[in-house]
Amino acid sequence: MKSFVASVLSLVVVLGASVLAVAEDQKDIVDTAVGAGSFKTLVAAVQAADLVETLKGKGPFTVFAPTDEAFAKLPQGTVESLLKPENKQKLVAILTYHVVPGKVLAKDVVKLTEAKTVQGSAVKIAVNEGKVSVDGANVVNTDIETSNGVIHVIDAVILPK
Repeated sequence: MKSFVASVLSLVVVLGASVLAVAEDQKDIVDTAVGAGSFKTLVAAVQAADLVETLKGKGPFTVFAPTDEAFAKLPQGTVESLLKPENKQKLVAILTYHVVPGKVLAKDVVKLTEAKTVQGSAVKIAVNEGKVSVDGANVVNTDIETSNGVIHVIDAVILPK
């Protein structure tokens, strides 16, 4: 009986350590974006807007993350202008327009017609022939789970009105 109890306790310890290792391995939103390699412009913008600590915070957050290609679609000079210190508040408004409080997975997004953003305005959500768009930007990858939320990749930068 003692050996059975010892075996069970050993299994509990091993399983508990495995669960903790998985939790520690999961990166937050910022580290996940950095690691992906296709969000360099977004990460630079988050840094310029002093939002790194916020997006590394407890959350949970849902981020509609434009890729570098999405930022490249903006008129020439737009990104450079937004990254200037004098345009920080405008940059903060744009970036927080891409963030929804809470963890909203794809299965939940498709049930919505809009979602209130951290910026304060609501983004319009549409589902057409199984494809989801947010303020006209197509969602191209969903449910990238992080330790403090979820990322949905979009193909355009969305702008508050």
